[in-house]
Amino acid sequence: VQLQASGGGLVQTGGSLRLSCAASGRTFSGGAMAWFRQAPGKDREFVASIRMSEGSTYYADSVKGRFTISRTNTKNVVYLQMNSLEPEDTAVYYCAAAGTRPIVSATRSRTSYSYWGQGTLVTVSS
Repeated sequence: VQLQASGGGLVQTGGSLRLSCAASGRTFSGGAMAWFRQAPGKDREFVASIRMSEGSTYYADSVKGRFTISRTNTKNVVYLQMNSLEPEDTAVYYCAAAGTRPIVSATRSRTSYSYWGQGTLVTVSS
């Protein structure tokens, strides 16, 4: 199983980026996919997740209203549209996947996801 994340880059404050994560090797249509991020010197934190079957979405408070997670079931791909970016959003963004969707209370936990991508760097300049 491989998760290939792409779309990171350098953007100015207030700008937008769209990250993509393509899964191969198995389907996650009955599970969930998520984005986490890790800033220098900080722990990896939850950003957003989506249940692949019904499309329910969950967000960290820090990105709610600015970021949107979506998926294409037929292609096993998940996107993260990031708008109104702030310097505090600078981090390596990691795609993660779970073969079985986690319960709602666990959807923000790293331990709910067994598969991880390599990360893509997002840098927001002030």
